[in-house]
Amino acid sequence: MNAPMPNETQDLQQRAQRQAEVAQALTACLPPHALLWHNEDTTPYECDGLSAYRQRPLVVALPETEAQVQAVLRACYALGVPVVARGAGTGLSGGAMPHGMGVTLSLAKFNKIIRVDAHSRSAQVQCGVRNLAISEAAAPYGLYYAPDPSSQIACTIGGNVAENAGGVHCLKYGLTLHNILKVRGFTMQGEAVAFGSDALDAAGLDLLSIVIGSEGMLAVTTEVTVKLVPKPQLARCIMASFDDIRKAGDAVAGVIAAGIIPAGLEMMDKPMTAAVEDYVHAGYDLSAAAILLCESDGTPEEVEEEIGRMSAVLRQHGATAIAISRDEAERLKFWSGRKNAFPASGRISPDYMCMDSTIPRKRLADILIAIGEMEKKYGLRCCNVFHAGDGNLHPLILFDANDPDQLHRCELFGADILETSVAMGGTVTGEHGVGIEKLNSMCVQFSAEENEQMFGVKRAFDAKGLLNPGKVIPTPQRCAEYGKMLVRGGRLKFAELERF
Repeated sequence: MNAPMPNETQDLQQRAQRQAEVAQALTACLPPHALLWHNEDTTPYECDGLSAYRQRPLVVALPETEAQVQAVLRACYALGVPVVARGAGTGLSGGAMPHGMGVTLSLAKFNKIIRVDAHSRSAQVQCGVRNLAISEAAAPYGLYYAPDPSSQIACTIGGNVAENAGGVHCLKYGLTLHNILKVRGFTMQGEAVAFGSDALDAAGLDLLSIVIGSEGMLAVTTEVTVKLVPKPQLARCIMASFDDIRKAGDAVAGVIAAGIIPAGLEMMDKPMTAAVEDYVHAGYDLSAAAILLCESDGTPEEVEEEIGRMSAVLRQHGATAIAISRDEAERLKFWSGRKNAFPASGRISPDYMCMDSTIPRKRLADILIAIGEMEKKYGLRCCNVFHAGDGNLHPLILFDANDPDQLHRCELFGADILETSVAMGGTVTGEHGVGIEKLNSMCVQFSAEENEQMFGVKRAFDAKGLLNPGKVIPTPQRCAEYGKMLVRGGRLKFAELERF
């Protein structure tokens, strides 16, 4: 084995010295079992769902009380140590990837449901409570929490707040932003803060809307008050097959143009349909170029009327087959494939990178055709699943992370999808966040002045830039270097831009 170079040895020594200093400071804040710093203990925290990029933190802190969270933040602020808050680690943009010279603040132990208030239709929960657990606790009252990301069995409400997560029913019921009343937590300095209120509105600036989706850059969330909605009396799902992706895309636009807001409107292309059908056997049409899942919920009369209207629109736009769920078991069967798109992709490829951009609904077919050309250009396969109703794309690029060239081509492929989405009138992210994954693409969508405005908000909350640094907002230097590469007809690898 080769010996470390002199500079590497010096870096390792400096890291070890800083690690000892930070660990010593945090021993005054946490019991021994709540503090990890040995490599074998911190390795499980080195990435989130974007596993292509990894970095071990100096220390992992696992507080159990708000007082401990406050003490850890104050100690890190005094030392000038970066802090990255982490929930379940299901994020897909690298938002919870640790800082190599910082502390990972795991909030997994904050998993208590404080109260469910059926009268106000709300629930007060700690940040580490799983998304699905909220609905399970509210079920006896005939209520549930509407946003339902595919990872809802594992993802936490604190992470949902950080990323403004959505789900297959966000078209009708909204994203996390539309379903949160109040967020409590701490600033980097350890100051207790609360955003929003228990009422439907709060006096002063709408800081709740800034904190939701801020990706852990402004404050550490410890408690959330969510809105609950009544369970519908009935829900039924249409599964429609199309022999052409453009017909399917036009059908999505047609449903919305008809004044119908389905509870869910999802689209899958043929490769994705094949992957999930082999995994869950949901009864999908494997001959279809694309399938749509269109759900209606409400009273039986409302559902019957809406299902009839949607079926008519789908047929007008060329649906080759239409199946309507006959009971709750069949409805869940239809959705099982869509909900398992990510694990199904993991069965057919060593690795995948899930992109996340948003385009106008009328351009769904255009982006699918463009992605098909990119598959040839980069020599990689791609399966596509969409929150079609609001134009949110989730292309899953299949690759092998053990092959550096495949990883690089995957990065190029992903950047191409995001930049093409912007060119079609869309955005580089819908619900997965920017993290580290989309830093370069942010340079394409936003001007230097717009990025500076975002940095201004960051500085107002975290003047030293210690909360989740180096993510979400690209620096002017980074955008300048990325712009030079685009002019030369290429792109820098992510690692080559880390210094910016």
